[in-house]
Amino acid sequence: METYQQEEQIEPQKNEDEKLNWGRFALDILETLILAVVLFLGINAVSARVRVDGFSMLPTLQDGEFVLVNKLSYRFGEVDRGDIIVFHFPMNPDEELIKRVIGLPGDHLRVANNQVILNGQTLNEPYIAEHPLYEGEWKVPDGYLFVLGDNRNDSSDSHSWGLLPLEKVVGKAVVIYWPPPLWEVIEHTNILATQ
Repeated sequence: METYQQEEQIEPQKNEDEKLNWGRFALDILETLILAVVLFLGINAVSARVRVDGFSMLPTLQDGEFVLVNKLSYRFGEVDRGDIIVFHFPMNPDEELIKRVIGLPGDHLRVANNQVILNGQTLNEPYIAEHPLYEGEWKVPDGYLFVLGDNRNDSSDSHSWGLLPLEKVVGKAVVIYWPPPLWEVIEHTNILATQ
């Protein structure tokens, strides 16, 4: 008789323990999902991931590489000449492009004799694929940037479609993160003019 009563008491206790374990497991899953969503939204608020599509930034960036973009860099700092930036293409805002900043508001740029001339001085550009074979002249007004691809003769950029409105800038490219053998911090060369 005593054995039977003990078994009856053990069974309800076991069922309650199982319910508590499943409830705790479900709560852990829910907490994990909420944390994952919060982290995802937080990371997307401060960064973007962009795939380099094409050859306009050769030799600096290769077709198919994935780049991490700092979306906060220009909320707390200024765009500099030489920065590699990601922006919404003015002709198609759904498309994002990646180019190098050459001219800032107030700058005067001229491309002539296979050289880029910034405010009367020829730029020293060791990062380009080849010297530009086109010519043109631009004055950069307030609120705009002049951007060029490093592969000057195979790039859709300010020389062909015009100046870039500052509000179209997504952020500063900071790291190549894919493919793994090519991981590296992106160098933003300070553009120096030769005398």
